[in-house]
Amino acid sequence: MSNRVAVVGGGISRFDNPRYELHEELCAEAVKEMLADNPNIDYPKDIDAVIYSYFSDHLAGQLCFHWIIHDYLGLLPKPAYRVESGGATPVDALINAYMYIKSGIFKNVLVVGWEKMSELDTPKVNEFIAAASDTDWDFPVGGYYTGYYAVLETRHMHLYGETEEDLAKIAVKNHNNATFNPYAQWRSQHGTAFITVDDVFKSRLISWPYRAYNCAMISDGAACMLLASEETAKKFTDSPVWITGIGLGTDTMRPGDRVDNPMYKGLYPEDETVYPGVSTKTAAPYPEMANFGSIRTSGDMAYKMAGIDNPVKQLDFAELFNPYDGVELTEYEDLRFCKRGEGKTLVREGVTEWGGELPCQISGAHTAAGHPVGATSIAQATQIYWQLTEQTANKWKTTARALSGAQRALLQGHGGTGCQSGVIIFERG
Repeated sequence: MSNRVAVVGGGISRFDNPRYELHEELCAEAVKEMLADNPNIDYPKDIDAVIYSYFSDHLAGQLCFHWIIHDYLGLLPKPAYRVESGGATPVDALINAYMYIKSGIFKNVLVVGWEKMSELDTPKVNEFIAAASDTDWDFPVGGYYTGYYAVLETRHMHLYGETEEDLAKIAVKNHNNATFNPYAQWRSQHGTAFITVDDVFKSRLISWPYRAYNCAMISDGAACMLLASEETAKKFTDSPVWITGIGLGTDTMRPGDRVDNPMYKGLYPEDETVYPGVSTKTAAPYPEMANFGSIRTSGDMAYKMAGIDNPVKQLDFAELFNPYDGVELTEYEDLRFCKRGEGKTLVREGVTEWGGELPCQISGAHTAAGHPVGATSIAQATQIYWQLTEQTANKWKTTARALSGAQRALLQGHGGTGCQSGVIIFERG
């Protein structure tokens, strides 16, 4: 019997700030939605093990919170453990569940992720998130992630020439997609009116070139996904979505170390050759501070496993990790949607827009759907599952952003400033 791994269900607790429900209730809301959509799941009997995903112990003031959630979900005495790797936590949790099933140890693994970030004020939330940077070197001198990512994007702009307007176009795309998504925080708080580039420029400057509409939102929410072996998937559904590729990659924790990173030097010569002849040329031309080597490594690994050599042609859509809009633009390059330096071209030509050749962030993603860290990539994966099984029109109560006949999609997530990345390829059965 093959040990292919399928997705057979998923659920999302609507993202917002605040959600007044307890952490436990948010997780139960997501699981209850999954079970309502798939009555063939005999819960909790069919659950062999659970992997929990949440980023920060500090936000709730609680260590080992997954023990509480596990009990609340009625899953004792099933095996369970927590994954934590910054923003990569939820994609890591999905990949770990995949590997559990591939190993043959378990047949059905539930992944549950959440974060409740509204109980602290914004500066304190950002401080706790920044504790995932180097607390000996970067954090003590005022290092916050908005600042880190602004520096990285400024470097990419200097090398390759995208503009604030390019970033604003990404923001418009994602926010307008989110107006159709009933699970999105933006829709909850702002309704269904579209925004324009002018609206982005009118939003508050946070750290140049990023304005409020370019940045991920502080959110409360939860999501879940059930993965199953090929042996058991047929019990749950006649239309499984298969995971056909996974990839993992890493880079230095301190982004400043990437300008002279001997571990990457020479790995991607095609990207080194297009490095512009600027006076500030670094010892390690790729990824240096402008791109994300971990994303390239994880993407290439997943592509090889899934048999993909032309992602724009072979993928129908993608959900990417975009805490800031410039990250999405550089991910186009690092995931080989285009050559290095040409991310701006995809933006200007509308390739990643709804209706474009490779739509990205149909859900609205981090800057518009919301970003409760431990849940985000799991929610994006659930949106992928709904699109591939053609459930989106029913779940969203509109066909405006529902794909028809999509066969293959990509999920990418990462932690820190691209310190760790994961990529998953989903394929319709």
